[in-house]
Amino acid sequence: MEPGLEELMPRLLPVGDCDLAEDFDPSVPPRTPQEYLKRVQIEAARCPDVVVAQIDPRKLKKKPTVNISISGCQPAPEGYSPTLKWQQQQVANFSAVRQSLNKHRNHWRSQHLDSNVTMPKSEDEEGWKKFCLGERVYSEIDALSDNENLGIDYLKVGFPPLLSIVSRMNQATVTSVLEYLISWFGEKKFTPELGRWLYALLACLEKPLLREAHSLIRQLARRCSEVRALEESKNEEQISALNLIICLVSRYFDQRDLADEPS
Repeated sequence: MEPGLEELMPRLLPVGDCDLAEDFDPSVPPRTPQEYLKRVQIEAARCPDVVVAQIDPRKLKKKPTVNISISGCQPAPEGYSPTLKWQQQQVANFSAVRQSLNKHRNHWRSQHLDSNVTMPKSEDEEGWKKFCLGERVYSEIDALSDNENLGIDYLKVGFPPLLSIVSRMNQATVTSVLEYLISWFGEKKFTPELGRWLYALLACLEKPLLREAHSLIRQLARRCSEVRALEESKNEEQISALNLIICLVSRYFDQRDLADEPS
């Protein structure tokens, strides 16, 4: 390295000459701090000044693309923006639910599941969509037949997020199922079944959030705001559910740039 560059880029380990034993061997593990630092200097001196990467041009035929959205949430329809007091109350309720879930997780995990409950494997995306939403929602069947109304068939209407079910889900599974449902929601309408599962999965997310979970919940909040803005019938119950998810993502999980401005 040139002397001028040496002054601009001072050494991170400014070590002078060390008094080393005559039998010092840089190929064996260091026995003293001085031997360790000397070995680092020797290895650094062997590194080339310029390294050229060997790139296979066949792998560069397609330009990689990364879709990153930094936009916030769309505002609520006029007259439907939640008050600050309402948002604070929802955060307090949600916090209590999370504390109760964590406190009693081992108890609920030990409970036996009904014989008709078979939880899909973590990587089974279609299986989880059907498990949570049911065949009726997943296949977009408008109504159940009269015979089906005689009893609840959870395979058709979806299993609710029972504590005995969600308590068995580790963080990897929680994140995966959240990703599956958000992906489904990206192209489909909002339903009560979806809302219940989204709330339960958010309640199971551990803080601090992993990077993947952080990205997912922001995507979820933005999607909720899009659906809310396009809600033509002004279904108050559905708008309230969408407001709730946006509120929890923005105010409980500290994504304040996505928060609704209080009405």
